[in-house]
Amino acid sequence: MSRLQTESLTLSYGQDKVIDELSIRIPKGEITVLIGANGCGKSTLLRSMARLMKPESGSVMLDGKKISKLSTRNIAKEMAILPQGPSAPEGLTVLQLVKQGRYPHQSWLKQWSEEDERRVNKALKETNMDELAERPVDSLSGGQRQRAWIAMTLAQDTDTILLDEPTTYLDMAHQIEILDLLFHLNQKENRTIVMVLHDLNLACRYAHNLAAIADKQIFAQGRPEEIISCDMVRHVFGMECQISADPLFGTPLCVPYGMGRCIGGAMQQDGTA
Repeated sequence: MSRLQTESLTLSYGQDKVIDELSIRIPKGEITVLIGANGCGKSTLLRSMARLMKPESGSVMLDGKKISKLSTRNIAKEMAILPQGPSAPEGLTVLQLVKQGRYPHQSWLKQWSEEDERRVNKALKETNMDELAERPVDSLSGGQRQRAWIAMTLAQDTDTILLDEPTTYLDMAHQIEILDLLFHLNQKENRTIVMVLHDLNLACRYAHNLAAIADKQIFAQGRPEEIISCDMVRHVFGMECQISADPLFGTPLCVPYGMGRCIGGAMQQDGTA
């Protein structure tokens, strides 16, 4: 069953068409990762799914209903989005930021509740930001700021989470920490997660479903082990590589050709030693 889907979606910036009659289905309860070269439209597609960008034509549907017909509050109760490079007002603390994730659940009849408090505290703890709750967001390191924004997204407590490069600014250990957290939310709470990731190998490790974007369309979609190939990488990224199995997980592992130190022999132009 599809949680999100687009039908013949076309997205443009002025006269520049970025996505052209693209149709995609996002499986409910799975992790879907959008991959592709820089500028291919991954982030634009993600924004349109969250109704942050109006399509030139076509539609986006949530559980079979056009999101253009849904209220902003109702969408915010169903989907949370973390865009790339968000910014917070000067002096805003981590706790104040994370509390903003509960605003879709507030109204003049329903003020701050124990459930709101519980969700905020849970989000802070899950992202290891509880000890930094009183720190201003603008005083944090890049990685800490990213975790604060993810905490706000989690506090929103939606069944579907959209994230544009959630591992930006994070070192390797914290990248895995965040991706493990999202994987846990998917496995234990059946959250539908849609991410844009640049690291193809991490995308293969964590995604149930990959969607490769090229030429303003979906070039390939499916399980990583079904669609990742040298031909696909060549077409989507313009890069030569070898594909092997990840020694820990068995998922596809992309080893790109290029310059570098070769132990035991010189690497030829075709990538052979």
